[in-house]
Amino acid sequence: MENSRRFKILIADDDNISVILLTNYLKNIEADFIIARDGEEALTLFEQNTDVDLILMDIKMPKLNGLEVTKQIKSKNPHTKIIAETAFAMVDDEKKAIEVGCDAYITKPINGERLVTMVKSMLGV
Repeated sequence: MENSRRFKILIADDDNISVILLTNYLKNIEADFIIARDGEEALTLFEQNTDVDLILMDIKMPKLNGLEVTKQIKSKNPHTKIIAETAFAMVDDEKKAIEVGCDAYITKPINGERLVTMVKSMLGV
């Protein structure tokens, strides 16, 4: 797929294996990845990279959880696309994620094909 520019994707996840899997699943998308290891770092990196095209947001992270980070990011830029991800899926997690502004929700272990479809849809590729 030809694209005129590279995308910028912020991955907010404190788990190294998850970060490796996410970047590997998305390797065929022309993108630069920015990695945040906790909620505070995710906010800082978002503020330094306001042109981020998409954020993959782990819900359970140190310092600030993904729901709180999402609320703060959406208050600064409501158009930022955010996909919530969680390994600890409770019945109302998806509802909570959507309520704070996440555009989509995916559970771990992540289905790579589903993730790629979701990301491409959000990026318009």
